[in-house]
Amino acid sequence: MQALVCLFGLLAAAIAPAPLLADIVKPALVEISINTNGTYKVEVRASIEALLTGINSRYRNTQDAPNAAAYDELRVLQAGDLQVAFEPFKKRFTEIVRLEFDNQPAPLAITRVEIPEPGYTKVPRISVIFLEGELDRSVNSVRWYYPAVFGDNAVRVRQIDTANEKWHWSDWQWLRKDEASEPFSLTEVFTRQPASAVIKSYLVAGFEHILPKGLDHILFILGIFLFSVKLRPLLWQVTMFTVAHTITLGLSTSGIVSLPANIVEPLIALSIAWIGIENIFARSLHNSRLLLVFCFGLLHGLGFASVLQDFGMPDDAFLTALLSFNVGVELGQLAIITLAFLSVGLWFGHRNWYRHVIVVTGSATIAVIGLYWTYDRIVF
Repeated sequence: MQALVCLFGLLAAAIAPAPLLADIVKPALVEISINTNGTYKVEVRASIEALLTGINSRYRNTQDAPNAAAYDELRVLQAGDLQVAFEPFKKRFTEIVRLEFDNQPAPLAITRVEIPEPGYTKVPRISVIFLEGELDRSVNSVRWYYPAVFGDNAVRVRQIDTANEKWHWSDWQWLRKDEASEPFSLTEVFTRQPASAVIKSYLVAGFEHILPKGLDHILFILGIFLFSVKLRPLLWQVTMFTVAHTITLGLSTSGIVSLPANIVEPLIALSIAWIGIENIFARSLHNSRLLLVFCFGLLHGLGFASVLQDFGMPDDAFLTALLSFNVGVELGQLAIITLAFLSVGLWFGHRNWYRHVIVVTGSATIAVIGLYWTYDRIVF
């Protein structure tokens, strides 16, 4: 009974934040272009629905927010209707965000807002807010602030010399905890981040995409764990899953492979259901199981890639960032397996009733959740 309590505790932690139309608010992406003709343009890519309802990254799931119902109503609006709803909010937006040149605030004005038509509502609709103005050519640095009440954000700066057809991108700065960016120099080619900073940023991003944010991947890894308490079958499955998602992560991030979210997300949910169902009927490791895990790993890799595509990749440290993110993902997966083993497998894996009580019951629960998510993501 204690083992069953531990198992359902793990499953409850995974599925508690995953009701209908659930998603996580993604960090805003901010690109600041500084032109040698004395103008600047700021492009903020964010969810306007989240801005209007005050839902930010502190919620693991948008449905946990007090304005979840209003958020769901906004996300199905046509682009023109959402434009109208956003109009009164523009003044507040420009009053709270901050752009500074040489530590002096610049006046901000929204010149236009691009809102796509509603699509697959399981993925937040990303709109683009444009702020433009003029600046003195004598300024040496620029700094950006995007408040925590609007969510996390990543920012980079581009210097543009139109006449000579030259431009320079800075590295991304990922800003959390209500902090302003470090000043970006405007007097020379931007100094690149040290490798240690790139590794740390993307390692943390990879780990957090699994724990605590990767509900799909948590259940899938638990399904792999439940197949067998023996080390060899577990290692073979984890290896196949890792190799597969590494392949599609690299290909998708490089722009070679791409599938729309309304295909990838239901298939990932179906993979969770399938792995749970097979656990109930399969008793030993076969090549067909390894092939299945490999194929499902390819799908999950596309899910991982969406995080990197949202956050962006440093041009001169692409491989370092990709490998660091992947290592973070692996550490997150190992953390799940370790927690499951210490909670259930270590103490009860040798018991005669382990398969009937833990494996079958847990796998059936995972299968039901996966089937519900599949239905949910297809229907809505």
